[in-house]
Amino acid sequence: MTPFSRRQFVAGIAATAVGGFAASWGGEASANEGLLEPRLTLKTPQDGRRTVALTLDACPGGFDAKIIAALVEWRVPATLFVTGAWMHSNPAGLAALLAHPDLFAFGNHGAHHVPAILGERRIFGLRVAGDLQSIRDEVGRGEEAIMAATGAKPVWYRGATALYSPAAVPAIEGMGFSIAGYSLNADMGASLPAEAVMYRMRQAKDGDVIIAHTNQPNRPSGAGVIAGVRALLDQDVRFVRLDALTQSVASM
Repeated sequence: MTPFSRRQFVAGIAATAVGGFAASWGGEASANEGLLEPRLTLKTPQDGRRTVALTLDACPGGFDAKIIAALVEWRVPATLFVTGAWMHSNPAGLAALLAHPDLFAFGNHGAHHVPAILGERRIFGLRVAGDLQSIRDEVGRGEEAIMAATGAKPVWYRGATALYSPAAVPAIEGMGFSIAGYSLNADMGASLPAEAVMYRMRQAKDGDVIIAHTNQPNRPSGAGVIAGVRALLDQDVRFVRLDALTQSVASM
């Protein structure tokens, strides 16, 4: 993928479709000191059916097996953004995902959940990468861990905190990845109560890319993800994986 200029990234891009689906992707400056916070939405078929993409981050932590069990039971596809650290610590969780390749696609969430941010600071308690080489190492080692586990190269990358220094974006794209933003934050880092998560999810609009988490089994937000998925299914919402999408850069 051709790297974006900062202006292209902030303004957004167009995308082409695969199998009737496409993505519209852009970013805007975060309130957190000028960092970029990408937005990703689906350009859906005009068939009258609401379509969303469910993405679940597996940051370092545990494995919320209840979420995955519900998705398997209801045959709901999802894209799992996994860290190398999570896969190492959760072999049973990884095996549960690998057992259903028809449902679960893997996205790269980095090796150790290090934000793709330059400089000396902490974001949400996490020490940032600091320089471009450290960002490339985090992305590349995360990719290696996924390829070792799945045999396939991931094509989407979502950095820890989903915030990026502007210079990080072309560096990551230069490694062959598309940046996975989102348009609906369901659980605010697995911090919300179940009722709030369910309410947010059931309000999803056609084309929304939903972010939630599956690495906090002891928090109530997981029950809200399950209830939110059930509410959307009851509304006849269609779920798609991000690997059903492809992107192309529009000249600006």
